[in-house]
Amino acid sequence: MVDKPSTPLLAKAVGLATAAAAAWIASQAVTQGWKATRGHKPPKAEDPGDAGLAEIVAAAALTGALVAVARVFATRGTARFAERAKRDPNLPDLTA
Repeated sequence: MVDKPSTPLLAKAVGLATAAAAAWIASQAVTQGWKATRGHKPPKAEDPGDAGLAEIVAAAALTGALVAVARVFATRGTARFAERAKRDPNLPDLTA
């Protein structure tokens, strides 16, 4: 069985921070878009109010989908950067 090379802690930390930032940006984009089109912030599960079930489900699905896509792109981008950093002496080596 071939051992999978482990990812260094610094690369994991950078990937986690990048994914978190991308998720926050995606969430803010949904909030701003929702406010522009609907006139109010998207409903959340813990918010009391008169939002209908369809609106709550739509907001949750849209937010979840965009956040998931943003995290995937951020994680893949960080992985590509870490691989490129191994080969380029001018970039910090995140895999050491």
